[in-house]
Amino acid sequence: MLGEIDNLPGQLEKAFGQGQALPLRRNSGFSRVVIAGMGGSAIGADLLAAYLAPSCKIPIFVHRDYDLPAFARGRETLVIASSHSGNTEETLDSFEAALKNGCRVLAISTGGELAKRAEAAKVPLWLFEHKGQPRAAVGFSFGLLLATFSRLGLLGEPLERTADPTGVLREAVTTAIAAMKKQQETLRAEVPVAQNPAKRMAGQWMGRWVNVFGSGLLAPVARRWKGQINELAKAAAGFEALPEADHNALAGLSNPEDVLSRTFTIFLRAPSDHPRNRLRADLTRQAFMLEGLNTDFFDAQGDSPLAHIWTALHFGDYTAYYLAMAYGVDPTPVETLENFKVAMNEAR
Repeated sequence: MLGEIDNLPGQLEKAFGQGQALPLRRNSGFSRVVIAGMGGSAIGADLLAAYLAPSCKIPIFVHRDYDLPAFARGRETLVIASSHSGNTEETLDSFEAALKNGCRVLAISTGGELAKRAEAAKVPLWLFEHKGQPRAAVGFSFGLLLATFSRLGLLGEPLERTADPTGVLREAVTTAIAAMKKQQETLRAEVPVAQNPAKRMAGQWMGRWVNVFGSGLLAPVARRWKGQINELAKAAAGFEALPEADHNALAGLSNPEDVLSRTFTIFLRAPSDHPRNRLRADLTRQAFMLEGLNTDFFDAQGDSPLAHIWTALHFGDYTAYYLAMAYGVDPTPVETLENFKVAMNEAR
């Protein structure tokens, strides 16, 4: 798992490059995109939707369930079925619904049943190689989707007005990767605690329920941090999105006192935050602190929105890994999840 985290910048670079060469028919006339996936295969879609929200003029809907929403029908709907293993039952169900509803379909996977069904239905199939856990393939789940949107002309303004939108996007990816690698110099396992902010933050999380707040681009990153704490450290965690949290979660700082005293709330911030959301993050943290609750913040690095997403995500991956080490658990297997899948299959 540590090797996967160390290699995440390279994985993102490889995925975006691979996505420029995989077979894809250039189609137009899409009015909506539905990306069907679960877990690690869905988080890349969340990141993409947040990144393109300011520019893409058609809705991007991330579907984590069986079937499809009623609006997902007809040739104007593109359904992207994303499953790392190719055997995710919810995604397979959505894939079949997309075919039934006459949608245009793209399948992304390492193989499995999804690949078989895509080949049988003669729909575009993007295969990538990754033998690790789905959550460790987030560079693929995002990079391939970003390449898809670029090649289909779905990036929106301002990229689509440039002479070379793919080149501009490639530069944005390259810059984000450079920012990740620069930050990584202080995060690697060989860097001692005193110089390693991820190790120090993991120490703060020990014995506490962690809650992660983020806004805008960093709202899906907050979700990623929560999921990585769950799956790597086998620890409880939650996430909240601002500004919504200030309309409900902020009121829940009084009870139960014994539980709240053992929580830790981390606020993700970035230079690309909406100024009012940046103010909200600071004032919300202040409210937590006035109640005597444990808090901290993380500031994303880099000079672009894409760099902010990926440096924040990468820091969270390292911190969740070091929390697993502190708890003495193996960060790679997820036996509880695998056992649950077996129980679901046996109950058919």
